[in-house]
Amino acid sequence: MSLLAAGPAEAAAVPQQPALANAPAAKAAASRSAKQKKRAAYAVKYASKQIGDPYRYGGTGPGSWDCSGLAGGAWRKAGVKLPRTSQQIYRAVKKKVSWKGAVKGDLLFFYGGRTHVGVYAGHGYMIHAPNSRSKVKKIKLNSYYKRNFNGGVRPGL
Repeated sequence: MSLLAAGPAEAAAVPQQPALANAPAAKAAASRSAKQKKRAAYAVKYASKQIGDPYRYGGTGPGSWDCSGLAGGAWRKAGVKLPRTSQQIYRAVKKKVSWKGAVKGDLLFFYGGRTHVGVYAGHGYMIHAPNSRSKVKKIKLNSYYKRNFNGGVRPGL
């Protein structure tokens, strides 16, 4: 018998999918998200502790850093292993994020070749190792960085 031809009593007897059929998957996703947030907070905290350290090309710490060394080192301390260079990190991390979608701990990439990366610290700030004439610093993201933004990723998912 067709449900279209069935009366109200017969239509009500059709078994429905339980509302909690996807509960285990949803619970696992929530758990992964919570774990990622915790790791992201730790990565930002670790990167913050490096403020003032000198920039060194190829530096992976401790004590001196380049941009990808700092990003990778912060996430490594948080329990997530990332590749060495900014381009490799961008390709390896599957979860991509937009400028407006960035949250604390996300990695933000700049310039055409994604040759620079920083750790988003939240509230419009980024921690990065800018260049050989500078030290690791926390900066306010301004229009210059927005113009040169070339993608973001969310490690640890």
